[in-house]
Parts: sequence; structure tokens; C-alpha cells
Amino acid sequence: MGDFLTSINDLVWGLPLIILVMGIGVLLTFGLKGLQFRKLPLALKYMVSNEEGGQGDVSSFAALCTALSATIGTGNIVGVATAIVAGGPGALFWMEVAAILGMATKYAEGLLAVKYRTFDDQGKVLGGPFYYIERGMGSKWRWLAKFFAFFGLLAGLLGIGTFTQINGITSAAQSFFDPHFLNTVTLFGRKYSIAIIIVGLMVTFGAAAVLLGGVKRISKVAELIVPAMIVVYVGLCIVTIGFNIQNLPAAISEIFQGAFGLRAISGGALGAMIVAMQKGVARGIFSNESGLGSAPIAAAAARTKEPVRQGLVSMTATFIDTIVVCTMTGLTIIMTGAWDLGLDGAAVTIYAFSEASPFSYTVASFLLMLCLTFFAFTTILGWNYYSERCLSYLTNGSTKGTKIFRAVYILAVFIGPYMTVSAVWTLADIFNGLMAFPNLIALAALSPVVFKETKKYFAKLKVGDDLTTESLEAVDD
Repeated sequence: MGDFLTSINDLVWGLPLIILVMGIGVLLTFGLKGLQFRKLPLALKYMVSNEEGGQGDVSSFAALCTALSATIGTGNIVGVATAIVAGGPGALFWMEVAAILGMATKYAEGLLAVKYRTFDDQGKVLGGPFYYIERGMGSKWRWLAKFFAFFGLLAGLLGIGTFTQINGITSAAQSFFDPHFLNTVTLFGRKYSIAIIIVGLMVTFGAAAVLLGGVKRISKVAELIVPAMIVVYVGLCIVTIGFNIQNLPAAISEIFQGAFGLRAISGGALGAMIVAMQKGVARGIFSNESGLGSAPIAAAAARTKEPVRQGLVSMTATFIDTIVVCTMTGLTIIMTGAWDLGLDGAAVTIYAFSEASPFSYTVASFLLMLCLTFFAFTTILGWNYYSERCLSYLTNGSTKGTKIFRAVYILAVFIGPYMTVSAVWTLADIFNGLMAFPNLIALAALSPVVFKETKKYFAKLKVGDDLTTESLEAVDD
């Protein structure tokens, strides 16, 4: 089964999808004239100042935290490690390139999500890629919207939302509480650490308690946990890198040499570069979800009347997730050589921090386990919301279907700890790739709309808020 999943994953994440992901990012970057560089300060300002008078379910900051809760998870700690182990240090370079281009992609997703959202009879927001595909591209493309919703549902239920997150949490817990695998029980014909079972149950019950409260409770939990954990984790990374600053130049050299296959034997440079690119882009998308189409579901729920403003806020998620958090993780792993020791999953990152930080192994592994647990827990919550929105679109808002799905989702969290790490991540990558295809097609088709809305908004900012619709149209002409 592992070999079969790997073959499917290699097919899905072959050059066509990599070219499509990077190509859409390049298209939007040039069409928006490097907006992710020029307007990043404004985006960061909007991130912490909620808009007044907008319509939606939650504030812009709460929507961002919901999106960040789904993006900042095991991908930032375990995903970076698996990418570097499989693709070498060069994978981090391609992860960064994908993120820089992905900021423009995430901006476009947030903009389109607000522009094409609608509201149900109870006034709740209906938005996301399925709606900007159907309403933006036309009803004849509804099949593409359903394709996205179907694979988005599977991605949340069987991949990025459940198995990978709970597996990362329990693996880290076992490494801390039972590193020598001494306290075990036999389940399903295999031995498992008691730490895995206890932590798995605790996370399952905790997730169930929050998920029953819907998007507003999810966003409230995310607003509390996500900012605090980012500060703690980035602080830990900065301290660790600072105490090993002498290894930084060599690590950067390894990253660039690995990115372009310069260390490969004669004739193997191109192959090494493709592997590094494949793993870096795949894990980059897994981590920041730019182009995946999940974040626009949260962005659509924001209380705002300006699609461009929400696009800018959405863009900051990729910056924080990959440019900041993933970079810190990757540098720590490469600087310590943890990626080349035959370790797997969370063990790679735990080894890196325990060896390089000024803290003892016990303290370093505990802090990392704590960060990983909260990151992954909030990802479980965020992806439940995404998956339910996908299901709602497919079933025309069936409340009974949503309740049944929520129970199945919690069940998936419960069984996640007992799956192997390699199978879990491969399955997640497959669903991510299949989910990305329809969204990327929509972004390409609707890119003229993105360019037009952006031009109008910044013309309005330049001239003043009293600019009329007629004069805005004149700006377009």
C-alpha cells in the first residue's frame, strides 16, 4: 500500500502541478507588480486593525487566525523536517520560493473569496473557491467547483486535517514521555506506547468539545492560541540559531547547493534539483496552503466590505507561516545536521532543538512538544471548518450531513495516532494536489478580475474614500 500511495503521489506532484503552482504565482506576481513586496507593510497593518461596518461572521483578524490555525501545524515542524530529509537542504529554498510566489496567490484567493461570497437565509456567509468558481467563471463550471469540494472534503478528513496532525502530536508526546518505548500495550496486532494512547484520547476529546461550537468557537480558540504559540516557537528558534550562529553560513551554502543539485554526482544534478523542488513545493503548499484553496473559505467569513483589504490580510498568513516559521525550523534542522541521521518525522526537529539549543534535552523537547501540540490542535479545528464548508456545498447545506460528518471527523482524529508516518504524509500530499488543481485553474481564469479590483482599490486609496463608482470605472478605462 505504501508503494502504491507513493506512486500516486509522484504522479500527482509531478512537474505539471509544480509548474502550475509556480506559474500561477509568477502570473499573479507580475500582474500585481510585486504587490506582496510593495504592500506587505500595509497588509501587516490591516492584519491587526479590524474593518468597521463590514458584513460577515467573524472579524478579519479572527478569520486570519482561523486560517493560520489551519496552516500553522505539523507542516511547520514535522513537514519541514520530512521535506529536508527526503529532498535535502535544497528543499527549504524551493519552499521559500513557493511561499514568495504564494503570497500573491493567497492575496488573490482572499480577494476572490470576499468578492464572490454570498449569504444564506440565516445570514451566514457562503464563500470559498466553489463559489468563486461557480459565480466568477459561470455555472457551466460548477463541476469544477464540486471537484474541488470533494477533494477538499477528503483532504480535511483523511489527510491534512486529521491524521497528520494527531500523528504529529502523539509522536512528539511519545518521544518526550516514553523515548525508549518502555511502556506499551498491544493494539491491532502492534505495540503502541501508552503515551500515544493517552495523548490521542485527550486531543480527541478536546477537539470534540471545540468543534461542537462551530466557526465562532473555533475562531475564538484560534485567536487565543495561535499568536501566543507563534511567539513562543519563533523565540525558541531564534535562541537556538543564535547559540549556533557560527554554523549559519555553512547551512545557507548547503541550502543553495542542494536547491540546484550542485552536490549531486555528475549527470544527477537535474534529478537532485527536481526532487528538492518537488518536496519543497509540496511541503510548502502543505504548510501555507497557498493555491490549495482552503484559506479563502475562512477569508470569506470575515466582516469586511473590501475584497482587496481581505486579500492583503490573507497574504500575511503565508508570510508568517513559511517565510518566518518554516524558515526558522529549516535553518535549525540544517545547522545541526539532524536531517541526515536517519531519523523520521518529529524526531528530526526534536533532535535539532535538543542538540543545538542552550536548554537541556528534556526542556527543549518539552517546549517543542508543547508548540507542536497546540499548532496541530488548532489545525484540526480549522480544517474541520473547511471540510464542513465543502460538504455543505456538495449537499446544499444539509445540517444532518454536517452533524454526521463532524462525528466521522472526530473518529478520524481518534484513529490517526495508529497510522504510520510515511503513509499519513503521502496520503495528505495526494489530496492536497488533487484539491489544488481546480483552484489554480480558477485563479488563472479570474486573474483579470484580481488585477482590476486591485487597481480600483488602490486608486480609491490614492484619491480618497469619496471616489465614486463612475470615477472608479474611469480609472479602469
